[in-house]
Order: sequence, then structure tokens, then C-alpha cells
Amino acid sequence: MKHFLVESTYLVSSERINEVRGAHRVFLQAGIDQGLVLCAGPQASGAGGVILVRGDSQATIEEFFASDPYVREGCARYRFVEFKPVLHAPLLADWTGQA
Repeated sequence: MKHFLVESTYLVSSERINEVRGAHRVFLQAGIDQGLVLCAGPQASGAGGVILVRGDSQATIEEFFASDPYVREGCARYRFVEFKPVLHAPLLADWTGQA
């Protein structure tokens, strides 16, 4: 598995983000249920969000995020940063695939 930090940048007003946020969170919950998404949340600055994900390839992750309501509605764009989780808390061993 490949691991990614996914950074979203909002492209519209906070009012518009608030209108789409519920559908976006349902989408992210589906990613959690599929084992793709570990955690997600807004940036403290309000400029976007941060999501930790894993998948077989970057293409798989990009395909998943292409169906995000934020993307479909033109509310956000994503940046995908692959990383190798060589250090982690024991509770993440299963998710990272490393003991």
C-alpha cells in the first residue's frame, strides 16, 4: 500500500463550503469504511483540509477523490503527497502495514 497526505484548498466562500460539507463528510466516511481514509479534518486556518489516506496507487486515490462532492461542485482542489510511514504509534501498525 502507498500512503498519502492529501491537502485540499478551498476555491469558494465559506458559505458555499458549508452548503456542501455534509455531502463531503458522507463521502469521506465511505472512504473510512473502505479502508482508504484514516482521518480527515479542516485546517485550523479555514483554507482547506488535510486527509491521511492509503491505496494501491496514486491513481486509485485520485480516482476516489474525483468523486468528492467538493470536487464535483468546484469547491476544492487536492494535492497528493506520497509518504512512507517508517515511524508510527503502535495503534497504527495495522493501517501502515508495518509492525
